[in-house]
Amino acid sequence: MRPLADVRLLAPLPRPPSIRDGLCFLDHLRGCYRAMGRSPQLPPVWLERPAFYFANPAAVVGPHDDVPISPGSTMFDLELEVGAVIGRGGRDLHPDTAERHIVGYTLYNDWTARDHQQHDMAQGIGMGKGKDSAITLGPALVTADELEPHRRDGRPAFELTASVNDREIAKGSLADMDWTYGELLAFVSRGTELLPGDVVGSGTVPGGCLLEHVDTGDMATFTGWLQPGDVVSLRGEGLGETRQAVRPHPRSSRSAPAPDPTRRNPCPPWSTSPARWTRRTAPSCTSPSAPWRPCWRRRSPTCAPRTAGATA
Repeated sequence: MRPLADVRLLAPLPRPPSIRDGLCFLDHLRGCYRAMGRSPQLPPVWLERPAFYFANPAAVVGPHDDVPISPGSTMFDLELEVGAVIGRGGRDLHPDTAERHIVGYTLYNDWTARDHQQHDMAQGIGMGKGKDSAITLGPALVTADELEPHRRDGRPAFELTASVNDREIAKGSLADMDWTYGELLAFVSRGTELLPGDVVGSGTVPGGCLLEHVDTGDMATFTGWLQPGDVVSLRGEGLGETRQAVRPHPRSSRSAPAPDPTRRNPCPPWSTSPARWTRRTAPSCTSPSAPWRPCWRRRSPTCAPRTAGATA
């Protein structure tokens, strides 16, 4: 038996089949709205059904791994959450019995680049690079039966805290969820299978992210965003502790592609297989009515004129 200090703990599920992250604490959303200068009054849609999005299983890191800042981000944030791990699969689960499909729980840090998230939200098709860099799971998968002493009124009631450089920024409990795990699992399993090993996040405990602590009119001028060298810790009653250092991204010196406002329907610069497009053409950049087709010329600065009789 080796001392814990002599080993590196990996995430209890290094590559889950899927990760869904819920938003079960509506006060977290209200706090984010306030920080962004919006009314904390929530639209009725938030009260109609639970919300969730799909996260990136390849972004999972261990409970003590360093976390690089998302490339190009200057507004890097943490989120204090709990992840429920599915043990027995199923579909179309009932809210009253769905929690029986949970084998255990783990701490979940949903690292977020808030500046990238603003772009994701403006585009309106879901979370993208704002939530793509890292997800911490750990330090262990604690089985549901072990956590029975931490349930209250039939639901999980783990006490949770988050700190930055040993300064506590948030404290809360799963007992304060507006949508229970049973309700969340019932919704996400509608018409689809939940598989053993799937991870479903609780959403952020109110106050459990730096965004909710923004005290400036412009989020970009807030001085509390995570910086290289900061140490972030999450603690959960019965769940243990994660402790991680924030690092600069090794490629942070590379700039993101700059948009060219003079181009219309530009050819996709990420195309890597010209042969795939040899029978396709792109419309003239000055023809807004022509249907768009990918241009075959890799990294072409302009779209090729549309060729008569071309086939798709």
